[in-house]
Amino acid sequence: MNFRHLKISAVVIGSTLLTMNAMGQNNNKPLKVSGVYPHLATFNEGWTLPGSKKKTNGDGGENGIGAITPWANQLWMVTYSPHMPNGSSDKLYSIDKNLKVTIHPESIGGTPANRMIHKESNQLITSNYFIDDKGKVRTIPFSVMPGRMTATARHLTDPANMVYFYDMEGMLYEANVHTLAVKKLFNKPVPGWHGKGAYTAQNQLVVANNGEEAVFKLTKDMLEAGDLPKNAEEKGVLASWDGKTWKIIERRQFTDVTGPGGIYGSPTDKSPLWSVGWDKRSVMLKLLDGGKWYTYRLPKAAHTYDHRGGWYTEWPRIREVGNGKMMMDMHAMMYDFPKTFSRSNSGGITPISSHLRYIPDFCSWNNQIVISTDETTVLENPMAGRAQSNLWFGQWNDLKTWGGATGWGGPWDKDEVKAGQISDPFLVKGFENKTLHLTQSSNQTVSFTIQIDKLGNNKWEDYKTIAIPANGYQYFIFPADFSATWVRFKTNKDCIATTFFHFTGKMHKTADPIFNSLAGINEKVAINENLIRPSGYNKNLQVLNINNGQKKYSEIDEKLQVLTNTADSTSEMERLLAFKKTYTIDEASVIIKDKTGTFRLPKTSNAYETFAARDKRETESERFMLNIQGTFYEVGRESGFIATRPITTHNKKIIDFCTWRGLLVLSGTKLNAKTDGHYFGNTNNGLWYGGIDDLWKMGKPVGQGGVWKNTEVKANTASLPYLMTGYDKKSVQLTADKDVDITLEVDFDLTGFNKFKTFHIPAGKTITYNFPVGFSAHWIRAIANKECKATVWFTYQ
Repeated sequence: MNFRHLKISAVVIGSTLLTMNAMGQNNNKPLKVSGVYPHLATFNEGWTLPGSKKKTNGDGGENGIGAITPWANQLWMVTYSPHMPNGSSDKLYSIDKNLKVTIHPESIGGTPANRMIHKESNQLITSNYFIDDKGKVRTIPFSVMPGRMTATARHLTDPANMVYFYDMEGMLYEANVHTLAVKKLFNKPVPGWHGKGAYTAQNQLVVANNGEEAVFKLTKDMLEAGDLPKNAEEKGVLASWDGKTWKIIERRQFTDVTGPGGIYGSPTDKSPLWSVGWDKRSVMLKLLDGGKWYTYRLPKAAHTYDHRGGWYTEWPRIREVGNGKMMMDMHAMMYDFPKTFSRSNSGGITPISSHLRYIPDFCSWNNQIVISTDETTVLENPMAGRAQSNLWFGQWNDLKTWGGATGWGGPWDKDEVKAGQISDPFLVKGFENKTLHLTQSSNQTVSFTIQIDKLGNNKWEDYKTIAIPANGYQYFIFPADFSATWVRFKTNKDCIATTFFHFTGKMHKTADPIFNSLAGINEKVAINENLIRPSGYNKNLQVLNINNGQKKYSEIDEKLQVLTNTADSTSEMERLLAFKKTYTIDEASVIIKDKTGTFRLPKTSNAYETFAARDKRETESERFMLNIQGTFYEVGRESGFIATRPITTHNKKIIDFCTWRGLLVLSGTKLNAKTDGHYFGNTNNGLWYGGIDDLWKMGKPVGQGGVWKNTEVKANTASLPYLMTGYDKKSVQLTADKDVDITLEVDFDLTGFNKFKTFHIPAGKTITYNFPVGFSAHWIRAIANKECKATVWFTYQ
């Protein structure tokens, strides 16, 4: 029997081959919710059975979809577990145009994310698999070529017959595409860890690592070039090899390496090469053009990707998405990326949206954009029983309905700058509100000159000069009619300089009707109070209804239908999903605390404190959501509360939330809700289903609260920081019981506070201040110059 041509889902358990209809229904049109087909969800098929020891840090601990590629009239994909260089229970899948799935028996698993189409032999190479144009699969076993394959690249001297494989630990192999013979070329040629990308262009192989957490002990003599890190900024690497000599391009954290030819390889020996990465300042875009390297910079939409080890990035890409368009995804922001990007033509890069989905790969297939995810894990997430991910299908315009183009960053952040030194260009095109924060440390006034490249043709002109006093700070808001592609800076004197942007994008001002089945916080209606959890012993969603103190257990299948004849897991649900409040609240605001500090968040309604609900849960791999006082916030496992960003103020009575089969699931629906494409179920089992990036459509973040409310304040003692980023219309009211000066300070780069404005407050008077349109920083705090009883109250509308 030829399993390649069976349109089935095949799972090998022991020596038994189980087959099933992949859609879970009799050839009916498969169910689709918010671009997600639940039946296409991937799982680690060898996940241990109940009673066995679950390996939460290995096989089955994570189930990302590492690479997706249209090939041989199907969509091919590979999944991965973490840290599995010798294989795992992950699979090689193909999906036909009717969305029927084949799980291929040649599957060897591992931790792959590489994909390349070898033109001369007409093969797709992904993971260790070589797939011909008829769909026949050949495999290089891990016993021959072990590693976590992160990239496959064209060969420097024999591209018709050979390819390179690059793995996360830094190994470089070459393999014959016909015989599959393998030779290891290098074990660890350059420093940096967590290999992410490799590509051949302009007669050199360029490789990228995005971390600095060692897998094995490394010494300089083991390397072909470079050295161990000499300072905190040396993390990861971008390096090149011409077949003879290795060179270090930059010791920063880099991910994808590609060019206008994409997964087919460089069109000519003169075609440009691009690589994306980041440092503490911002996202970096490296360009190799005419044999020379250039650096461009863009904002970060989230800090959840930042980590010394590079663990929280997956595989940001630049890739074609149909109709000749390319898209770049980096640090939670998607961009329209021009194939023509070069030194003489750097225009055309524009933000599309920010996102919550954790994205290893994307492509165009079957007249749709397809995005893969790394979603529900059990790595540090006991609330989920089993790791799983899925695909999203949609159009270019659908992406524009996700989060606004909101982000932060700059070319300098407390950098030693010489007079006349020119900064890297920073992208400003396509961002609606633009606030520039400037600081300098020196004992004299320093003038910063802002230069602009209007069209992206490398023609620069002076735009404005701003004088910053000794050891001073100043902000500048670009006017609404400002138009340019890139901005760069220079100073007239030596200093330690910061030039840091805050961009605020367009937001959804009101909630989309797709959320109508969820009860509003002030609606006097009965709701479904359900605890929800992806099951560990099967692929269902477990539901425990706790309405009126009752306990009714059921499960939901891939067709979003209720199953009641299942084993009762009530006790497990109660144990794992017990509500534990992770924040406190006082008269002024919400207070959160973790290893990164103690912070304040806005309030919305005291009604949220009258019932029990989930306030913290991992929804995407290594990222969790806070659901506090009717607002969802995103927080990274590593970046912590200091880097929190608000997503939406929903004003709904959400009891619980999770991701399952690629869907976001929300509990708190009205008992009388009707099926509408997002609400499914019946009395006691009704739930809302959608995509995680639907959350943006619940409405923009709003709220009110203070750092002090009738608080006894000590002189010259700073308040706790209060969240400011992500809110577009802001004002503050200041009151005190005696004449006092209150200074507001802002932290825009998460490194410390700068004086924003000082207000003289007459005793008993209230001063109201409206922040300038477009102004933004990450945190704000207050300091009074005298002991007093004061209120500093922020309103975000």
